[in-house]
Amino acid sequence: MYENRKLGFLFVLPFVLGVLLFKLFPFAMSFALSFTQYDVMDPPVFVGLQNYRELAAADPLFRKSLGVTLLFALLAVPLRVGFALVVAHVLNFKLRGINFFRAAFYLPSILGGSIAVAVLWRFVFARHGLVNGVLQAFGLEPVPWLADEHYSLWTIVLLFMWQFGSAMVIFLAALQNVPATLYEAAEIDGAGRWRQLWSITVPLITPVIFFNLIMQMVHAFQEFNAPYMVTEGGPLSSTYVLALYIYDQCFRYFNLGYGSALSWVLFVLVAGLAALSFWSQRYWVFYAGEKDR
Repeated sequence: MYENRKLGFLFVLPFVLGVLLFKLFPFAMSFALSFTQYDVMDPPVFVGLQNYRELAAADPLFRKSLGVTLLFALLAVPLRVGFALVVAHVLNFKLRGINFFRAAFYLPSILGGSIAVAVLWRFVFARHGLVNGVLQAFGLEPVPWLADEHYSLWTIVLLFMWQFGSAMVIFLAALQNVPATLYEAAEIDGAGRWRQLWSITVPLITPVIFFNLIMQMVHAFQEFNAPYMVTEGGPLSSTYVLALYIYDQCFRYFNLGYGSALSWVLFVLVAGLAALSFWSQRYWVFYAGEKDR
């Protein structure tokens, strides 16, 4: 028994070391560095709360990037979750060849986060790209998707929304676990498809909706590839999200102390929104076997 336990510890050792070295250690170090001035070349100098005071009172670019990040999350998360739910509902029907369509709709989630797709997205929405080509074919004027601050953020939102596959698969599993007897009873009572959706399906899958909202919110606040590769944060910083600002401070200007402070502000923001979401679930999330609240 003791030998088996040692063997088990040996098998999990690489994972534990990976978490300690590449997760917990950088996490703790970033917190310590956020109170310092550190440019990689020289030893870090302790400056107390100076970094936090500077970003709160004297950094307009921080406020700009924070506003862009909040707007991006506000637009992108509901669109991705809602679209994933609609597609999962359609793919839940028992039709011929439905497995092919399920795989096809999941494919963008595998490819969407790659650098190659971000570059492709940039060409698709370019001045003479595919999207404007389609618009011109219908006699419409081309839109400066990447050069106009009123449209640029939407290109990033659409790319984020296009990667809905993981949320769709989770929704599909939840929909398939809804008892068919409930639909049969509702149909006998005269409830139509729309009524069944809102009175049976949605309440029963609210835990999954809540889970997807949390996961997609965290993903949205960490979005980096699309703003960096597609728009480079422009034009006029209209897509300059907080993750991109952190990257610039740390790896372009080598201001790791200030970048670490920005990282912890982002962490606290996401943690606060997640805590608020968990508090709100008591009012709209319904778990099986739970008493009426």
